[in-house]
Amino acid sequence: MSAGWVAGGVRAQAMARRRLGKTGVRALARSSGLAEAVALLAASPYGRHVHPDDSLAEAQHGVLEALLWNLRVLAGWLPPPGVRALRVLAGWFEIANIEEHLARLTGRDGDAPYRLGVLGSAWPRLAQAGSAAELRSQLSASVWGDPGGETAADIALGLRIAWAQRIGSQVGPAVPWVLGGLALMVAGQRYAAGRPLTDRAARGVDALLGREWAQAGDIAGFPHRLPTRARWALRGVERPEQLWRAEAAWWARLRADGLRLLGGEFGPDRPIGTVALLAVDAWQVRAALAVAARPNATEADFDVVA
Repeated sequence: MSAGWVAGGVRAQAMARRRLGKTGVRALARSSGLAEAVALLAASPYGRHVHPDDSLAEAQHGVLEALLWNLRVLAGWLPPPGVRALRVLAGWFEIANIEEHLARLTGRDGDAPYRLGVLGSAWPRLAQAGSAAELRSQLSASVWGDPGGETAADIALGLRIAWAQRIGSQVGPAVPWVLGGLALMVAGQRYAAGRPLTDRAARGVDALLGREWAQAGDIAGFPHRLPTRARWALRGVERPEQLWRAEAAWWARLRADGLRLLGGEFGPDRPIGTVALLAVDAWQVRAALAVAARPNATEADFDVVA
């Protein structure tokens, strides 16, 4: 095993400890209100990007900035193949930047872009697009490919399918996660939102989920049309309103797999495990902040996030 993988693996283990974990997330969710929760978070490993006077939106954005910062630091310890894997996994942040830029192009407010550094794939060149049509053209010439349209919905869906394809072809341990996540997204589009996929989007899904998924008549039959490595994400889902529980189960699988990968041999798996664990923690922390901001939150709300 190369020295780069050993150094990266040691750093990954250390970085995985920069989480609140279940106990910390539960304490955050049980705060007396948002102000107390944000103050607690500002004194935690998230404090570099979360400040005591932040609003809910600012604090939640800061949590994601902290996640990205940790990924950038981790990338600095990895050999080139590890950096490439992290760049693909960090594609979510580039998607967020692209969507916020599109919002600004269409006259809506958008958040400040995430600073991707070495983890950027096509950003900030995409930030130079002056219209939705130009953005689509630039995407088509990048690793993201043509999203199939210029509307916000077209671009959002196209980017996520492209991201799933990139992860599926370049980050082996993440394949079950991306297949399950794609299945959840498609189920949400078809059965919860009632929006059929465009022909282009459907072809992208076919490349990962096969062609039988489109033959399902309802959400209860949908999992049976999926490959085994994607079916798990919709186990027990019979109605669209149950999808939120399936999403929570997806995050639980991500955490369990992340712990397993982090405990493995030195090599690519340890950093990927750390990315998974940090992402789960960020998701739970953001949810805990939302719970803390709600009046009359219940114990069931705490259980969902913790």
